[in-house]
Amino acid sequence: MPSNIQAPDTAFPLRNIAFIRLLAFRVSITFSYQIMAVVVGWHVYQITHDPLSLGLIGLAEVFPYFCTALFAGHAVDHYSRRMFGVMASTLLVLNALVLAAIAAGLLLHESESSLFIYASIACVGFARAFIGPSYSALFALVLPRQQFARAASIGSSVLQTGLVLGPAIGGGMIAWAGITSAYLMSALFALFAVIAMLSLRVKEPPGTDSTPVFASIAQGLRFVFGNQIMLGAQALDMFAVLFGGAVAMLPMFIHDVFHYGPEGLGILRAAPAIGGIATGIWLTRHPVNLHAGRILLVAVAGFGLSIIAFALSGSFWMAAMLLLISGICDGVSVVVRTTIMQLVTPDAMRGRVSAINGIFIGSSNELGAFESGMMARLMGLIPSVIFGGAMTIAVVGAVAKWAPGLRKLNMRDLH
Repeated sequence: MPSNIQAPDTAFPLRNIAFIRLLAFRVSITFSYQIMAVVVGWHVYQITHDPLSLGLIGLAEVFPYFCTALFAGHAVDHYSRRMFGVMASTLLVLNALVLAAIAAGLLLHESESSLFIYASIACVGFARAFIGPSYSALFALVLPRQQFARAASIGSSVLQTGLVLGPAIGGGMIAWAGITSAYLMSALFALFAVIAMLSLRVKEPPGTDSTPVFASIAQGLRFVFGNQIMLGAQALDMFAVLFGGAVAMLPMFIHDVFHYGPEGLGILRAAPAIGGIATGIWLTRHPVNLHAGRILLVAVAGFGLSIIAFALSGSFWMAAMLLLISGICDGVSVVVRTTIMQLVTPDAMRGRVSAINGIFIGSSNELGAFESGMMARLMGLIPSVIFGGAMTIAVVGAVAKWAPGLRKLNMRDLH
């Protein structure tokens, strides 16, 4: 009888209304952030025409993220998860409105605006520090444990949907309505995220501040660094994204290599996420269990190879196809890593572990943007992307040797 009761939960996590509202929050905040990322990149490059300026966008965001993330994880574990989700979304609304005012010339002349754009992006980094831990902690509160693997695939598909449509909307809005309107659209989606989080009804554990902040953070760090499987998976993705991310340089590829307009930027930004959506849908029906570690390693190596091929393609549509393949590989990596994190992490530490995961994974996108911009200036655009893909493959080999527990992992061993 118990197995009959649990089977529907395992098969149909989307019957859970709280989970649907949490997904609405995630997709809305992803739309907002992705639209803003495309528009800011286009806006700054139009002002500066300097590849390093694109890398500095990532650096401006990651610095406050680094400074805040561990404290955000502690706060989410000890106070209201919903409150921090609402706060972060509200900050994105206000930030997008400020950027819209800058683009419209209401605050500054265009030649003086770059510094203030970077300052605004720093506020985005602060908000992002709370979004991941809030989502991860609420994920475990609204779902039974037996749904985690399937729900992680659904969550990945929803996230990738935002990663597809967000850049496409951002690029389209720039082309057809202008930069100011694109920023306002980002603000609107962030407002939707606020509404979704306010509508979420979930019983949260009573707040407690009994553990000192730094002792609490140290507990989370000891847990992550003491678990070879989790640490290996996070390190693998961190260094792969750090070296293999070519997305930050897409405005330069569009301008200087493919000679397309902003709609082309939206297509290339969306291509990896299209692959990620297809992968997430497939993995919802076919969760990764046997040989999960080997599949993760192969997927990240495939990501590096597709990035090298992208740099050498020379054709817009071939480049889009190769970015789609990179998204398929990355989609496998995201689902496997997310499932590992949800299954291994104790409920009382989800905020802190998610924050540490964000430092490993989320911040590597921004650091990777800075590294890409710097290397593009030093080596040239195409050689720098080839170098990044080669380094990604080297990282896979190093992790495979250093973390045999991850290499031999079967997901069922974690249940």
